[in-house]
Amino acid sequence: MLSPEFIEDLWYGKHPASLLLVPLSWLYQIVISLRRLGYQSGLLPVRRVPIPVIVVGNISVGGNGKTPLVIWLANYLKQKNFHPGVVTRGYGGTAKHWPQQVRPDSDPRVGGDEPVLIARQTGCPVAASPNRYMAAEGLIEHAKCDIIICDDGLQHYALGRDIEIVVVDSIRRYGNKRCLPAGPLRESMRRLKEVDMIVCNGIPGHGEYQMKYVLQQLHSLNDENKKSDIEIFKGKMVHAIAGIGYPGRFFTLLRKQGIDIIEHQFPDHHKYKPVDIRFGDDLPVVMTEKDAVKCAEFASDEHWYLPIKAEMSNSFEHRLSMLLKEIDYGQKAA
Repeated sequence: MLSPEFIEDLWYGKHPASLLLVPLSWLYQIVISLRRLGYQSGLLPVRRVPIPVIVVGNISVGGNGKTPLVIWLANYLKQKNFHPGVVTRGYGGTAKHWPQQVRPDSDPRVGGDEPVLIARQTGCPVAASPNRYMAAEGLIEHAKCDIIICDDGLQHYALGRDIEIVVVDSIRRYGNKRCLPAGPLRESMRRLKEVDMIVCNGIPGHGEYQMKYVLQQLHSLNDENKKSDIEIFKGKMVHAIAGIGYPGRFFTLLRKQGIDIIEHQFPDHHKYKPVDIRFGDDLPVVMTEKDAVKCAEFASDEHWYLPIKAEMSNSFEHRLSMLLKEIDYGQKAA
């Protein structure tokens, strides 16, 4: 199995092996293009629900910040008197039957870690399923939702959509700009010309909308009522745990707060065991909120998680508002 370090260098560095994989990348692009053409031409069915659908996704593999944006969108739409529901893949979930209705107290091992995190942060109805259409239908029928946010659904063309938002990481961006397996792209760069908005997690490029991360107070995994400012660990050594798409961003956030860290990187959606978060010393342990939903049951007093809140610009809100009005007035193609 290839190491994360090798893949990072292959896709985001200048590893010569990437050139050897270019023919496979061309083949991948042909298959992906034919599949999309099948949906566009009607050979493959595109199923629409009777309410607006906002898709949040990316064209590259790995964590770019989709989940914080999904949470922001859900809370924003609630403020605008919508009743949003969120559908997601439920990756990593072990459920035998889908869709799974996900609540804040749901077991992340069943429906997936990200759906539970979204439910906790938004209070919105959340459904996880490989079939996003069935998940959306369930939310409309049982939760009376009037708008759907589809998390990581850009390439799930079987579900019709009204608004497409792509999220890109400002540091890694599109890597070497090659498609899998030579590079990190799920679709070619041309796909970006067709989406409604590109959101940049960090410093934006031309035509992109900025998303900022705002750090919240540290929360104890052992006692949800116990909180503390992150400054308590400034100048101190802590164990830092990240099992997300791009762990380096979380580690950098901690270092920018003046914290010395011992990195513990795990695969995205890792199924934690007690041994993974216990290190036989008295040092504090700080992890992401996504990791915390899976570790709380066997955590102790030294375990903390750092919630992160997305902050969007007024220009993004204005553009989103205009796109929603286009749907309302029937000006956007069905």
